[in-house]
Amino acid sequence: MIQQRLSLASIIAAATAVVALGLPGMASAAYEHPANNEKGIIVHQEHWKSEKTREQVIAETKAAMQQGRLSYGQSNYPFRTSEAGPGKTREQVINEMLNESSAERDTRERLYYPG
Repeated sequence: MIQQRLSLASIIAAATAVVALGLPGMASAAYEHPANNEKGIIVHQEHWKSEKTREQVIAETKAAMQQGRLSYGQSNYPFRTSEAGPGKTREQVINEMLNESSAERDTRERLYYPG
């Protein structure tokens, strides 16, 4: 019987194969898993553990934006603005349109119905 020594290339290839085959198992530890449904995934919220509050994350993001530590596209996420309050009712809007002057009507029509 002939014994062959393992070469360095075969050891590296075996280690690479072990890592490549182990990655899908490690990825399945996420909170979303593949599923046979229309969405293609199923989400398990109990797998998601967050140590920070929403306010902490927003403060960190604002600080990173001011320091220039975010790449393009990461810093232009729209933050919530303060609520403007209750809007007008349908009747109020209709009454405003019926009672507008001819100059206001011309301006509105030029704005929404250009030439």
